[in-house]
Amino acid sequence: MTETRVARVTEVIAGSPISFDEAIKSCYERAKKTLRNITGMRILEFRINCDDTGIREYRIRAEIIFILD
Repeated sequence: MTETRVARVTEVIAGSPISFDEAIKSCYERAKKTLRNITGMRILEFRINCDDTGIREYRIRAEIIFILD
């Protein structure tokens, strides 16, 4: 008989002053400090925080998918 797996999805927001790529990497690095068995991420949204001087922060909203113990 095959083992049944159950996953959970949690939504997070991360930001970086450098790039969207850095925001995604920091999101993953921070999530893996708290969550075990991460199997994937889905990026839901890209945003920027800006003012008259330009882009201040690149932000992403992501779902982290992980298998429950």
